[in-house]
Amino acid sequence: MIVRDQTDLIKLLFSWRGTILPKILPALGVVMLLSAIVGGLEYTQIYHFPELPLVGFTLIGVVLSIFLGFKNSACYDRWWEGRKLWGALIANARHFDRDCRILPQGRREKVIQHVIVFANTLRDRLRHQTAHPTELTETTGMSQQALTQLYQQHNAPQYTLSLIQWELMQSLKEGEISDIIYTQLNRYVTELSLVQTGCDRIANTPIPFAYSVLLNRTVFFFCFMLPFSVGPILGLGTPLLVGILTYTFLGLDALSSEIEEPFGTQSNDLPLDSMVRLIEIELLGTLGRPTPPPIQAQDHNLL
Repeated sequence: MIVRDQTDLIKLLFSWRGTILPKILPALGVVMLLSAIVGGLEYTQIYHFPELPLVGFTLIGVVLSIFLGFKNSACYDRWWEGRKLWGALIANARHFDRDCRILPQGRREKVIQHVIVFANTLRDRLRHQTAHPTELTETTGMSQQALTQLYQQHNAPQYTLSLIQWELMQSLKEGEISDIIYTQLNRYVTELSLVQTGCDRIANTPIPFAYSVLLNRTVFFFCFMLPFSVGPILGLGTPLLVGILTYTFLGLDALSSEIEEPFGTQSNDLPLDSMVRLIEIELLGTLGRPTPPPIQAQDHNLL
């Protein structure tokens, strides 16, 4: 996720890192080159292209704007729901840490360790990436045997939650907590499971492919045909107007596609590494263990 000062209008105007411009620059350059050719030929009267009715492009542009706005709203809702789910994960980790202090110290440390493992494995699952066993061992103190067994699971986050619940059940059986306390603590396990379910729903249910393709094709068709409509009217000014419109339409289409999958590692995705590290710092701190340093933004990008 890009972290920048948005109050400096000059820097904001000339920002490059984290903007959508690098992704659409090739297509934008082709459209502006085509616009320059059409406008130049019309201005010098070397060749006169068949004039396309401008009113048709106006109507298409209005309809396209509506559908692009709808797609961007749908994609931003997915991004924002993902952020709320990870906010709920952080909150439940904090609540769990406070309430599980009633457990014996040894068992409490195991529960907190599993909560940290859950956050790490959920991030890795959503990003379809391989976990870092060395870092996980240093952070949680898990044995190599436990790590091996963890990586053999098809659904590591849910397996980790089952270990938490097993610890709570053992504590109940051994009379360390009452059934009321068990029910209260087990509620956090359920909440963490609901967080994963919500994240899996977002990650595994993208916007329908046919809808995205239709909108993408319409945007490209509109941008590449626009010079032939405004060229006879604007002449040498054609690349400027067409470039602005193309940047807007292609940019909105590309931006919505980027935030549609909020758990990745692109510039505008959620900083899952930073949120996992926050959980590690807070929970390890309550156990009196050394805490890793916070993750800093690299080139204004916070992962």
